[in-house]
Amino acid sequence: MLNNPPQTPDCDAIVVGAGFAGLYALHSLRQRGLSVRGFEAGSSVGGTWFWNRYPGARCDVDSADYSYSFDDDLQQEWIWTERFPAQPEILSYLEHVADRFDLRKEITFGTRVTSADFDETAGLWTITTDDGDSVTGRWVVMATGALSSARMPELAGQQDFRGEVHHTGHWPSQGVEFTGKRVGVIGTGSSGVQAIPLIAEQAEHLTVFQRTPGFVIPARNRPLGPDELDEIKADYPTRRQNLRESHGGWILPPPVGLALETAPEVRDKEYESRWAGGGIAFQNTFGDIMISVDANETAAEFVRSKIRDTVEDPTTAEALCPKGYPLGSKRLCIGTDYYETFNRDNVTLADLRAAPIEHIVAEGIQTSAGLHELDMIVYATGFDAMTGALNAIDIRGRDGIALRETWAAGPRTYLGVAVAGFPNMFVLTGPGSPSVLSNVVVSIEQHVEWVVDYIDHMRRVGTQFAEATHAAQEQWVDHVTSIAADSLYMQADSWYLGANVPGKPRIFMPYIGGVGNYRNLCTQIAADNYRGFTTTPELA
Repeated sequence: MLNNPPQTPDCDAIVVGAGFAGLYALHSLRQRGLSVRGFEAGSSVGGTWFWNRYPGARCDVDSADYSYSFDDDLQQEWIWTERFPAQPEILSYLEHVADRFDLRKEITFGTRVTSADFDETAGLWTITTDDGDSVTGRWVVMATGALSSARMPELAGQQDFRGEVHHTGHWPSQGVEFTGKRVGVIGTGSSGVQAIPLIAEQAEHLTVFQRTPGFVIPARNRPLGPDELDEIKADYPTRRQNLRESHGGWILPPPVGLALETAPEVRDKEYESRWAGGGIAFQNTFGDIMISVDANETAAEFVRSKIRDTVEDPTTAEALCPKGYPLGSKRLCIGTDYYETFNRDNVTLADLRAAPIEHIVAEGIQTSAGLHELDMIVYATGFDAMTGALNAIDIRGRDGIALRETWAAGPRTYLGVAVAGFPNMFVLTGPGSPSVLSNVVVSIEQHVEWVVDYIDHMRRVGTQFAEATHAAQEQWVDHVTSIAADSLYMQADSWYLGANVPGKPRIFMPYIGGVGNYRNLCTQIAADNYRGFTTTPELA
């Protein structure tokens, strides 16, 4: 425990990251009278939406709900133009928020945080950046994002390719020209599903390298009419409360019964209705889809029938049909004309399960079936989710213990917001919270408000340090693991489990208990004098 009074820090709180979470954290901390500093690797705000500028990048949550609720004037004045907002519109929104609340002056842009060290004697965190500067603060808030650490696969010969190389997660701000080029896209997760149809419209030829096909539901995106948006805004208080109390932080039509208790012809009619409506509501058609393997299979087979009906070549259609894991156990991909794209004369599907990549060569990609000559490779290979951005920083807590070492066997947190041994450090939407299984903006607001309330509480009662106890952390990890253990989520090799990163421990990272339940638990813990945290009082 600390024996000396803390030194005067450069600021009260340091926030790492300037996406949805970082901006709201900076604003909220400043509103409570704290001095703050923010650091952002990008040249402007936006986080995920700054880096992911690839063609077709779009959110799969309704725009009216994928936005801040903390300021009524903001939510009333901003005009969303589409049901599902595209990357440029989301980025414009975040830039507007940063300017409206004068947040840029608190942020150092173009600067990557390389280390965070807790000094128990000084009572401070020291943040060091890639340009060698350092800043001290009493609290540090990691708003680094769950899907912000782009993952490149390790393929033999990558350095030998003579053409252009891009990753969807680090897309050039000036865009990429595909016209007249032979393009290969590796990966068919959400990023690939969104980019592939648009690249196909421009490229001379597109080869899609697919390892595991996903379930792709049509987005049915459309413009938002002013009357529709006005109606939403008129009922925003009720709508926002419903989001906070819901399971996923979004508003979906309720299930229409149980799939296994519904006649096949009626069941298919309901699936057809949800398919026509588009979006993630398909997964919610029946109440047993994510509970029963047999019920899930009825939904999965419906999607496969749609693929076979849409894709003209039977061999290609069958290769695109997802099998071997339940629908929804990997996050559904929401796309526009994805399956239709494979009917184009300039598009080829390379099924990597049938013919794996052997190596990259100067001219393109060599699979066991032959050479695909390419002018450009686009890696749509996703992220080192939930832990990648944090582990990229050398974070050291009490006694110099590294977070990387603490998480060597998988991430362990209390509520997804605190880590034992790392006092006064808070993680926003970290592993162990609803995060990626939710409308993340709803989860971000809840986390920021809870953390800022706790910091405010610490200041009022004279607490110098607060950190999760090991016992509370282990109980929470056990709880998160146990409720996931018997779910269908465990039947897929997904990035929820870290299965997309070679060598990453297989631990189910998000909390599947629901946004509303999680919020209630956090509220109860705060009301019980922040149960599960140990504190050190300030010295007089």
